[in-house]
Amino acid sequence: MPSANNVRSRARERNSVLSRPEFMSLNHQPLRGGAGPPESRCGPKRAPQTKHQAIQKSEEPTEGGSKDRRESTKMPEEDCMQLNPSFKGIAMNSLLAIDICLSKRMGVCASTASSWGGCRSMVALLALTGHGITWIIGTIVCLTRSNTLAGQEVLVNLLLALILDVMTVAGVQRLVKRRGPWEMTPGFLDCVAMDVYAFPAAHASRAAMVSKFLLSHLVLAVPLRILLVLWAFLVGISRVLLGKHHLTDMVCGFALGMFHFSLMETVWLSSNTCQTLISISTLSWSPFY
Repeated sequence: MPSANNVRSRARERNSVLSRPEFMSLNHQPLRGGAGPPESRCGPKRAPQTKHQAIQKSEEPTEGGSKDRRESTKMPEEDCMQLNPSFKGIAMNSLLAIDICLSKRMGVCASTASSWGGCRSMVALLALTGHGITWIIGTIVCLTRSNTLAGQEVLVNLLLALILDVMTVAGVQRLVKRRGPWEMTPGFLDCVAMDVYAFPAAHASRAAMVSKFLLSHLVLAVPLRILLVLWAFLVGISRVLLGKHHLTDMVCGFALGMFHFSLMETVWLSSNTCQTLISISTLSWSPFY
C-alpha cells in the first residue's frame, strides 16, 4: 500500500500539470441542461457551419472567376466551327473544291516549267485576240475607214458594247476580288483594261459578246460562223490554260457576254444617232444643221 505522502505528491504533480494554459480547458466540466462549455480566453467558440453554408461560401469567391473564365473561353462567331452545315453549303464547298482542283490541273501553260510550257507563247497570242484593248483599237480603226452608214452604225454599237463589257467586268471583279488558281502578277495590258482579278473572265465575256454580235449583224458563210464560235471558246479556255482563271470564271464570263449582247440589242442606237456621235467625236458636229 502506498503511503499518504506518495499520494499527496502525485496529486500535487497532477494539479501542477493541469494548471498549464494548454490544459486549462480540461479543468472545466460541461454544464448540465445541454449547455455548452464556457467561453475560453481566446474568445467565443463559433457555431458549427452546415454543409449548405459551407458550399455557398466556397462558391462565392469563385463565382466571379468562373464567369471571367467562361467569357475568356467564349470564341467569336467567325472562329467557331459549324458542326451542322446545310446541304446547300456542303454542295457549294464541294463544287468550289472541284473547280479549284480542275483549274489547277488545266493550268498546263501557267509557266515555262509547266507540262505544256513550250506552247505558252502560242496560247498567250490566242488570248491576246480576245483582249479588250485589241478590240477597241481595231473597232476604232475600222470605223475611221468605213464609208457606209450601215457599217458605221454596226461599228459604233460594237464600240459601245465593248466599252460596256470592259467597265462591267472591271466593276464585278473589283467587288468579288477572286484570285486565279495560280498566283500571277497581271500584265501591262491587263492593268490597262482593268482585268486584274479572276471572276468573271473578261476574255470569255468579250469573246462571247463579240462572236454573237458579229453572227447577228454580219452575213457570214457557215464555215466562218463555225470558226467564229470555235474562236470564242478557245479564247475563253486559253485563259484557263495560262492559269489566269478558274473554269467557273470562264463559264460566268460567257454568260455575262451573252447578257451584254442582249442589253445592246435592247438599247440599239439608230443610224442618225450614230452619225451624231461620229460628228461630235470628230469635232464636225453643229447643232444648227
